[in-house]
Amino acid sequence: LCCQCGAPIAPNPANTCVGCLRARVDITAGIPKQGTLHFCRQCERYLQPPGTWIQCALESRELLALCLKKIKAPLSKVRLIDAGFIWTEPHSKRLKLKLTVQKEVINGAVLQQVFVVEYIVQSQMCEDCHRIEAKDFWKAVVQVRQKTLHKKTFYYLEQLILKHRLHQNTLRIKEIHDGLDFYYSSKQQAQKMVDFLQCTVPSRSKSSQRLISHDIHSNVYNYKSTFSVEIVPICKDNVVCLSPKLAQSLGNMSQICVCIRVTSTIHLIDPSTLQIAEIDGNTYWRHPFNSLFHPKQLEEFIIMDINRVQEKKKGAGAGARSNKHTLAEAWVQKTSELNTDHQYFCCTHLGHILNPGDLVLGFDLANCNLNDEFANKMNPHNIPDVVLIKKSYDRTKRQRRRNWKLKGLERDREDVDTDDERQYQDFLEDLEEDEAIRKNVNIYRNADVPVESDTDDDGAPRISLAEMLEDLHISQDATGGEGANMMT
Repeated sequence: LCCQCGAPIAPNPANTCVGCLRARVDITAGIPKQGTLHFCRQCERYLQPPGTWIQCALESRELLALCLKKIKAPLSKVRLIDAGFIWTEPHSKRLKLKLTVQKEVINGAVLQQVFVVEYIVQSQMCEDCHRIEAKDFWKAVVQVRQKTLHKKTFYYLEQLILKHRLHQNTLRIKEIHDGLDFYYSSKQQAQKMVDFLQCTVPSRSKSSQRLISHDIHSNVYNYKSTFSVEIVPICKDNVVCLSPKLAQSLGNMSQICVCIRVTSTIHLIDPSTLQIAEIDGNTYWRHPFNSLFHPKQLEEFIIMDINRVQEKKKGAGAGARSNKHTLAEAWVQKTSELNTDHQYFCCTHLGHILNPGDLVLGFDLANCNLNDEFANKMNPHNIPDVVLIKKSYDRTKRQRRRNWKLKGLERDREDVDTDDERQYQDFLEDLEEDEAIRKNVNIYRNADVPVESDTDDDGAPRISLAEMLEDLHISQDATGGEGANMMT
């Protein structure tokens, strides 16, 4: 019989029934039944004392371990058998833990008990988010510069940064007239950005640091680091003049070439032979060259006659040729000189898309002053009269039926140039025309522009729906304002 209530029981060391034993002994005494967790709403991380912030999903093993560490010392006096979450509303700011513990009590009897610990989730901004919100506290800055008049490379770089999500750790992005400044809270994050830039665009970098403070007792130094990244001053559709030594090393190609693409290397094509070459950043800085023209000097020509040329015989030591272009000989005339009989003869790499009567943009080398050290030393007979760059289409019609869009970086602008919009439209047209660049860019479907039929198609390149991504829109009507914020 139980020594307390007299109820018949199976023999046990305490000679007491379970009810009387629990009434006399509480093995959970001293274990707190309530606690507090600190949560940063900006980065959605929990504070693990004393100063570590960790990412945890609701009802995950990581969050369970964090909650148990809060009561680790009192729990060491009992034996933990089981622990798990009790479901609570996700927006209730409450977490409930169901714990099962055992402890040896009177005369070696083992008592098991189940109890609930409730945690209140309090909002507290972490140090990293404090620095991001302050927008002034930075430890490192990456200054990206390119000494050109056109920003095509920067627009391409912006899309690469967005695709690889490298803008998430920046405290601030500032745009100035010839580049971008990226501010970071640590030198390691800035170094990661510099490494990414050197892998994606041909560039060179320098670094420096300035001492801010020094603790002589702990020997701790506080520096601000500056990384300067200079991108090669060559953009897509530039006409360049190579040095004789560099042209010879690239397979005896012509010194006058056209830049058809800038990725991690500079892609050049010889319009007279279709010979192609790639120049990386190190090669460029050893043998630098400049663009002969800037984009505002493009002139409009009309194709009077064009003949495709059969593949020419390769010279000694010649390099690879492009399979995507067709060599052609063309007679062209400036649209501003249609009332005259003055025509120009040229070789072009655009034979696959040009027909008589087409409008094409190009540079007039016959009637210009070339201020270039390599071009001035060339034999005049080796300099073409005209270099054709790209076929001209109706820009207004292309803009109207463009059913896709790109995302952009949030940045501070010093001054907005009226020429920026025209350059951005040039970059969008380059994406439509060049599939190789398009593969590295996230293109989103623009639902506001209806899909047009191809009946009035003028042959302008377009991006197919299969290459577009659906942009994610979460409305607040479904879950309410706070619920929508949690989902995003």
